Amino acid sequence: MPFRNVALIGAVFAALCLAGVAVADDGTVVRIGVLNDGSGPYSDLSGLRSMAAAQLAVEDFNASSPGGEPPFQVEIRYADHQNKADIGAEIVRRWVDTEGVSAVVDVPNTSVALAVNEIMRDRDRVFLGSSVASSDLTGPKCAATTVQWTFDTWALANATGSAVVADGGDSWFFLTADYAFGQALERDASDVVRRSGGKVLGSVRHPLGAPDFSSFLLRAQSSGAKVIGLANAGGDAVTAIKQAREFGVLNEGRSLAGLLVFLSDVHSLGLETAQGLRLTEAFYWDLNERTRDWSRRFAERVGGSMPTMNHAGVYSSVLAYLNAVAAVGPTAGGTRVVDRMKETAIDDPLFGPVTIRPDGRVIHAMYLFQVKPPERSSQPWDYYDLVSTIPAEKAFRPIEDGGCPLVK
Repeated sequence: MPFRNVALIGAVFAALCLAGVAVADDGTVVRIGVLNDGSGPYSDLSGLRSMAAAQLAVEDFNASSPGGEPPFQVEIRYADHQNKADIGAEIVRRWVDTEGVSAVVDVPNTSVALAVNEIMRDRDRVFLGSSVASSDLTGPKCAATTVQWTFDTWALANATGSAVVADGGDSWFFLTADYAFGQALERDASDVVRRSGGKVLGSVRHPLGAPDFSSFLLRAQSSGAKVIGLANAGGDAVTAIKQAREFGVLNEGRSLAGLLVFLSDVHSLGLETAQGLRLTEAFYWDLNERTRDWSRRFAERVGGSMPTMNHAGVYSSVLAYLNAVAAVGPTAGGTRVVDRMKETAIDDPLFGPVTIRPDGRVIHAMYLFQVKPPERSSQPWDYYDLVSTIPAEKAFRPIEDGGCPLVK
């Protein structure tokens, strides 16, 4: 049985078990909600596998507690926001107002995430935006209760855009997902292209989950741009890359720049189709011994799939959150917990040395990769060559440029 079905059954069973069981809010139970896309274009890059990542974080937190006795019980809940901001907001209000959830994690889809950000700020609960792309979350939309882990549109655009322009890709046309995430990614990438000496010749916006990119790709081809920048993700990026190769759009020296491409996307595409693609990630399972060890544990839980950087972000943000709660107490408000996270220098097993800035941006290294040709892959999920490491101090937007009102 596929992992998705097993996990769904498990989540439903857990929900049924919890329903009708009154657990007193006496500070001994910390409830965390995993909210993401369970069945749409972002389900492979996060989805129900994020539950496995969160559960591993709880297990490791419990094991590291003095004497192996955790100071409180942790419950993990799951819901599918269906990529709709109103549905995501309704779920989170119910979780927080009636079910005692103190933190929400994951949340791919910027429109949903911005709604969740407001709710958690107003209720002084913690939002761990580990799969949120828009750099606005630590810019004008920053909140004292929000931490943005893993990546953002500025970091992705900065690494991939500057590298491609430096290699001669100095004219761009964007295929952009038509909602807040795609617009932010196109904006940040356009800024990088222009700062690097390139030109933006135009863009076209497509709906989320578009099945046919032929008209969008033809417009990109007719623009004369050397680079087609994909300001989308998940299933949309996979479909666009496949159809670009099928339709011969990449002839005559034209190339694709995947601004947000995940390991799960490369797996879906196959190395024959994805080879040569440059992309930026915050995590790769085969970076070092610690990432390999954790990724194998994760794969054992989910039927063999290696984790995406989103799954790694769920694990690391939940683990850091629980350690902060243990320090300040489970009855502390969200602002106090996040303040504790910001005060703590973290040696994260997956991201290495980590700090959290006053704007809520988590700072760590980022990596520019190139997808291997099939003949150079030596084992399952051996997909990337490391091109360069972007050090933490250069990987993310300077704090003074973000416009976060928390920054003095």
